[in-house]
Amino acid sequence: MTSDIHEVVRERYAEAALGVMSGTSCCNDSDNYGSELYTALERDELPDAAVMASLGCGNPIAVADLHEGERVLDLGSGGGIDVLLSARRVGPTGRAFGLDMTDEMLALAQRNAAEAGATNVEWLKGHIEAIPLPAASVDVVISNCVVNLAADKPAVFREIARVLRPAGRIGITDIVADDSLSAAERSERGSYAGCIAGALSFSEFRTGLEAVGLEDVSLTISHEVVDRMYSVIVKARKSSAAPAAASVGSAASADSSASTESGPAAPAPSCGCNGACG
Repeated sequence: MTSDIHEVVRERYAEAALGVMSGTSCCNDSDNYGSELYTALERDELPDAAVMASLGCGNPIAVADLHEGERVLDLGSGGGIDVLLSARRVGPTGRAFGLDMTDEMLALAQRNAAEAGATNVEWLKGHIEAIPLPAASVDVVISNCVVNLAADKPAVFREIARVLRPAGRIGITDIVADDSLSAAERSERGSYAGCIAGALSFSEFRTGLEAVGLEDVSLTISHEVVDRMYSVIVKARKSSAAPAAASVGSAASADSSASTESGPAAPAPSCGCNGACG
């Protein structure tokens, strides 16, 4: 089941990346680009291809409150829009990592980073259920409409808590379902690759983060995507007293070739079309 979900998602975002590299956007209706959720100033900072490949349901940079010198990890970095914006905000003493599982998206992100002249970025290939970074190695974890695509969401939450440093934080945008909707009712509203069928409910998302020890969890609705399913801003923090987590086997044993500053990595995709990718 996990491999099936990964393959469905990979195919969807590989196609999107190839479309952007051929000069077409990810969505049929230009009014629905994920890029429309960014300010004009933010879009002007980036290569056109990074903007065209924006497939999110929100703007995590607007809520992550990034600071000079911080280390930021973007889960499902896609074409790199949030990584490149983060890299500018953390400056030369900071670092922005982008993790994705799709070779085509990683190739696009690498091209965009080169065009933007970004030198403090690193692309990682892998799944967000097994992040190829050491424990307690990043200050901030962001993602844009990606948690709903994960095949094993408890593993994603465990990995987020593992890689965060004490007092580290998350700033995530995702599609979240009203608690009144069953899993079957969510599936009726859209596909898994379209960021709908795999969405957690509000209570499931909150419980998942709290179960791994994250505190001050908040979920704030941004806008409704489909009936009783919303684009939501998710924030939480790791306790400053939390001990560094032990490395998870799958992440600790990740092939050293999984990380590269100049080569493609595998993306954990972003969503797209304001979270209703269909």
